[in-house]
Amino acid sequence: MKLVYPVIMTNTGKDILVYVPAFNCNTQGKDYPEAIEMARDVISLMAIDYEDDGKELPKADLNIKASNDNDVVSLVDVDLLAYRKKYDNKAVRKNCTIPHWLNAEAERHGINFSAVLQEALQKKLMTK
Repeated sequence: MKLVYPVIMTNTGKDILVYVPAFNCNTQGKDYPEAIEMARDVISLMAIDYEDDGKELPKADLNIKASNDNDVVSLVDVDLLAYRKKYDNKAVRKNCTIPHWLNAEAERHGINFSAVLQEALQKKLMTK
């Protein structure tokens, strides 16, 4: 899922402080490119936590305005599926049932069941 949220960046003279109103959280970077990268990271992390907890994601208020001349308002895009692929790779055990003859034939050919299931699921999900 791809999302866009506004952020407010403030140059403190030392670094760039980033506030994400939708999630009421802050992060920072040494310069604007790093600040945007850190904003993308914190938004992705917060959104995934919301999803995993069954909470509805906050709506993005695209009418956010800078409160002073030192602030920069920017939109930051996030790709939650890409973020999960990159950082959420812990293995989860799943049991499935297949016919005996198929199991025997697959084992005879040295097929890795986990790899086949992962490939099939990825292919299936990419067509949606």
